Amino acid sequence: MIRVLIADDEAMIRSALVALLNLEPDLEVIAECADGAQALETIQQVKPDVCLLDLEMPGLDGVEVVEQLHKKLVNTRCVVVTRHARPGVLRRALASGVAGFLPKSRGAGEVAQVIRQVANGARYVDPEIAASALSQEPSPLTARELDVLRAGKKGETTTQISKALLLAPGTVRNHISTILAKTGARTRQQATDIALENGWL
Repeated sequence: MIRVLIADDEAMIRSALVALLNLEPDLEVIAECADGAQALETIQQVKPDVCLLDLEMPGLDGVEVVEQLHKKLVNTRCVVVTRHARPGVLRRALASGVAGFLPKSRGAGEVAQVIRQVANGARYVDPEIAASALSQEPSPLTARELDVLRAGKKGETTTQISKALLLAPGTVRNHISTILAKTGARTRQQATDIALENGWL
């Protein structure tokens, strides 16, 4: 029996998935969570074989949950599902150690099959998303510019970013100006959103 945890902030979708997956003879949903922080805590407690994580959740998103699990050396296999299957997000997900990635448009039978594959040690990436990811342009931002965006992802001030990266505040401001020019964003937050959407962060 494959023990599954489902995390999705949309109650109707979560309930439907729990009901449908529990109909599968070899799958058992042992926990369901409404956000990323709850999922992270519950995964460490119940140790499911496979986690089905929504990408867009409040607090920690699905990929951030996987990143935290890897830092804590928890080796539960994770599948991320998303309504907005952008190629850049796929790159970010794979870099975090996600074992499966598919859009929410897939049926419960297909989701169950992906869970089985992942539980058996395979990786699964939706073919359409994979094809789009291969054709997407790489990030125009340098590694240091990405560091600046990463350090300010939660709205940190220029001073806080400069302390975190051991850079002068003026240097951080210069990086931010360059980032805005390269991304066409009006604000640092907008540039961060663009970078996340494209999977550069």
